[in-house]
Amino acid sequence: MNLRRLAAIVLKELRQLRRDRLTFAMIVGIPVMQLVLFGYAINLDVRGLPSAVLDQANTARSREVVAEIGASQVLDLRYRLSSEQQLQTLLRRGEISAALVIPADFETRLARPNPERTPLQLVVDGSDQVVQASARQLASYPLPGWQATPSMTVVNFYNPERLAPLNTVPGLIGVILTMTMVLFTAIALVRERERGNMEMLITTPVSPWELTLGKVLPFVGIGLVQVTVVLLVGWQLFAVPVRGSLLALYAASLLFIFASLTLGVFISTLARSQFQAMQMAFFTFLPQILLSGFMFPFAGMPKAAQWLAEVLPLTHFLRLARGIMLRNATLAELWVEVLALSIFTLAMLVIAVSRVRKRLD
Repeated sequence: MNLRRLAAIVLKELRQLRRDRLTFAMIVGIPVMQLVLFGYAINLDVRGLPSAVLDQANTARSREVVAEIGASQVLDLRYRLSSEQQLQTLLRRGEISAALVIPADFETRLARPNPERTPLQLVVDGSDQVVQASARQLASYPLPGWQATPSMTVVNFYNPERLAPLNTVPGLIGVILTMTMVLFTAIALVRERERGNMEMLITTPVSPWELTLGKVLPFVGIGLVQVTVVLLVGWQLFAVPVRGSLLALYAASLLFIFASLTLGVFISTLARSQFQAMQMAFFTFLPQILLSGFMFPFAGMPKAAQWLAEVLPLTHFLRLARGIMLRNATLAELWVEVLALSIFTLAMLVIAVSRVRKRLD
C-alpha cells in the first residue's frame, strides 16, 4: 500500500465532500436534529392532555377535586360539559383525549368507599395508546379515605381491551406511505434527470404542470394498493376494524398520498443525484415519525415542537386514520385535518411546479 496514493484519494474525497454542501449539511444536521428531537421535543411524561370535565355532582368538594386534578397538569380541562352526549361527540371528533366524570352521588361514594363504585371516572380515547398509558398516572389519585383502594375508574372508549395493534395499524398506514411515496417520487424524478430524459422533455410542448402531475399520478395507484394491503393484513392478523366509512378512509389516504408525493417532487427539484434524494427524503422522515404522535406522546412535547408537528402531513393523517377507523368519525367532523392536508398539498405543489418551470426554462 502506497501511503502517498492513499492520502491523495482521501484528500480528493474530502474536497469532493466540501463541494457537496448538501451531504456536508446532512453529516452535521442529522445528529443535531436527533439530539434536539430526543433531548428537547420528545418527552415521555405526558402533560396537558386536551380534556373535559363532566361534573354531575356540582358540589364544593367536586369542584375542589377538579381544581386539584387540573393543577396536576396531566389534564388540560378545556371544556365544562353538561351531558354524556357532549363528551362522546368531543371524543369522536378528536377534540379531547380524556374526560373526567364526577357522578351525581359523588358525596355518597366518597363517604362510603366501595372499590366497585369509585367516586371518579376517567374516560380516555382508547384509539391513542399513549393516552391510555398516561391515564394510569391519574388512576390512583388519592382521595380522603381511599388511600388503600382506587378512587378512579379508567374507561377506555374505542379500545376497551387495550389492544396495541388497534393503535399501531392506523399509524403504520401513514408511516409506510410517508416512506415509500416521498422516496419513490424523489428518486424517480432525479433518475430521469440523470439519464438525460428531462432534456428530451424540454424540447416538447409539455408544461410544468403536466410534467409534474404526469410523474406523480402513477404513484397514486401504488399508494392505494399499499393502503389496501395494510388494511387487509391488519384485519386478518390482528382483527383491526374500520368502524367508520371505508370510502372516507380511502379519501383521507388519497389526500395524504398527494401530500407525500408533492413533498417528493419538491425534494427532487433540490437534489442533484439519487443519493442526495435519498438523504433528503430520510431527513423528512425523522421529524414526521417522531413528532406526529406515532411513537411518542404528542401532548408531552413543548409548544414549539407541537407547532412544528402541525406543519407535517403525517400528524394530520394519523388523526384522520385513527378517527375514521377506531372512533367512527366522519371527514366533516375531522375537517381541520382535511384542511391542513389540503393546504400542505397545494403549497408543495405550487412550489414544486415553480421550481420545475425554472429548470425547464
